[in-house]
Amino acid sequence: MTDTPDWSLVLHGGAGSIERHRLTPAQDSGVRAALALALDTGAAILSEGGGALDAVEAAVRVLEEDPHFNAGRGAAYTREGTIELDAAIMDGRTRAAGAVAGITATRSPVGLARRVMEASPHVLLSGDGAERFARDQGIAAQDPAWFATEERRRQLDELLARNADAFDIDMKYGTVGAVARDAAGHLAAATSTGGVTGKRWGRIGDSPLIGAGTYADDRSAAISCTGSGEFFIRVGVGHEIGARIRLSGETPQAAADAVMAEVRALGGTGGVIVAAPGGEAVWSFTTPGMYRARATASGLREVAVYGDE
Repeated sequence: MTDTPDWSLVLHGGAGSIERHRLTPAQDSGVRAALALALDTGAAILSEGGGALDAVEAAVRVLEEDPHFNAGRGAAYTREGTIELDAAIMDGRTRAAGAVAGITATRSPVGLARRVMEASPHVLLSGDGAERFARDQGIAAQDPAWFATEERRRQLDELLARNADAFDIDMKYGTVGAVARDAAGHLAAATSTGGVTGKRWGRIGDSPLIGAGTYADDRSAAISCTGSGEFFIRVGVGHEIGARIRLSGETPQAAADAVMAEVRALGGTGGVIVAAPGGEAVWSFTTPGMYRARATASGLREVAVYGDE
């Protein structure tokens, strides 16, 4: 038994065409500062013996508040010019989970997802029903204007001008997520997103789908994903990585790399973060960069943006 809690925390803020020539110095420094704040917020909880579930929720809440990312404030616009938010959280101890999809008036989607997990008999609530549940729980509605940013509006206008189908034009800002192992050995994962620019017909990606974009199981790993959601759904990325670790004995890095290669073979790109029972804190991505950060009880603290970092 050591005096140092054996905890680990990994964050992501999206993956995509994140290259030095695409980001201004202000964007680069802003993203790094936000990731560092979220990392320190979650690490403070874990270093004091707090639970993984509290740590991942707290870290994701920080990123939802920051307009550099496609979650909460700064989320992508739908084709109709609205903002629809998705989120999920999962407790590796019991595999309890909560998720919301298509919400428009709750400031912290990940906070509402946790309330779904703890105060309802369900796992996934969507749209108006999720908002009614929020009101029943005493969660105040947020003015939709709070989520809006000029940059995301510009991206939608560019898409509409080209009459293009939904995709994330810039791919600089993305889905946010956190995974952790706490000092007691328990795992948790959380993910929050605004989807993709120009999405239609109530499209829902992988982020709020347990086993796809978000998954946690103390027997294997905690996983949060970002990228081409439709492909992550088809592969069942979160569960697949966990199954490889638990049933095949693969290391977390090998499992993450193998599943991301499978996603790429189908035509999708993106990234994953993984926290494992042994304290491993890893990531894997198939894009030029991924906003990411990690910290461990042993003193590791890393914030990175580009693929060569």
